[in-house]
Amino acid sequence: MAEIAPFSSPGKFYKGNLHTHSNVSDGALPLDQVVAAYRDRGYDFLQMSEHFVQNYDYPVADTRPFRGNAFTTILGAELHAPETSTGELWHILAAGLPLDFAPTEDGESGPALAQRAADAGAFIAIAHPSWSQLTPEDGHAVGCADAVEIYNHGCFTGNDRGDGWYLMDQMLRQGKRLTAIATDDAHFHDDDAFGGWVHVKAESLEPEALLAGLKAGQFYSSQGPQIHELTVTKDEVSIVCSPVDTITVLCGNSRAATRQGKSITEATLNISSLNKFWTGRDRTVPKVSDPVPWIRIALIDHGWRRAWTNPIWLDEL
Repeated sequence: MAEIAPFSSPGKFYKGNLHTHSNVSDGALPLDQVVAAYRDRGYDFLQMSEHFVQNYDYPVADTRPFRGNAFTTILGAELHAPETSTGELWHILAAGLPLDFAPTEDGESGPALAQRAADAGAFIAIAHPSWSQLTPEDGHAVGCADAVEIYNHGCFTGNDRGDGWYLMDQMLRQGKRLTAIATDDAHFHDDDAFGGWVHVKAESLEPEALLAGLKAGQFYSSQGPQIHELTVTKDEVSIVCSPVDTITVLCGNSRAATRQGKSITEATLNISSLNKFWTGRDRTVPKVSDPVPWIRIALIDHGWRRAWTNPIWLDEL
């Protein structure tokens, strides 16, 4: 069985949030209070993602003074430019921007702005696709994207549009290889913080090491459950985790391999049936499809909190 990164990788997991706002843009709290809130909550790192627009003077918040031995920050922003298929501004997370990243240029599109940020060394994620009502065509337009924001806690608590897997799954089915991040998008106006984060595997708590881990897909996302070990073959998945009530393996069709119970901490699931699904009027005969190219794993605990692996491409095993 193949051990799957990041669980088999050297280093340790660091917990962090990549999407949060202070009153540097449209958040309710001063920058130092926001950083302190995450540090005091037990996070290892934070990226402030202030809105990179003219009315806030295109900020990349300088959080370097808040770095220490036990907590650090990544510099970045939430980038905006015209326009999605709905005619609205793009929302693009860029982690690892230089402080002097140039303002959005006249006539610069969202995909072009994202590419400029990627060229500057940033990790690029498509933000809150459900809230923005993005189509797969929108997603593919950001050709430099590393990730999709598959859970946004602020959008979930604010208007029930926090889930981004609909876009991610469609893009995966079309062959795009992306990773999946969960975030807060907290503004601290309401109860919109501490609901989604990433666990990044790195050999140190240096911003550069964390950024390299993000770009390499050395992380998983969570609202609470923890994943300790994961091994995969083309027919089987074995997992060790914190206590959960559901472990499910999903793919690019309607099939899933699922284990349910109470306080499950380890399980082995057969995934060979993912290639079979019911079709036509005769529902007693399974149709065998082409082998599924990718899987992803979701865990759900007793409080309905979830954790998600990144997609696992079976041709890479």
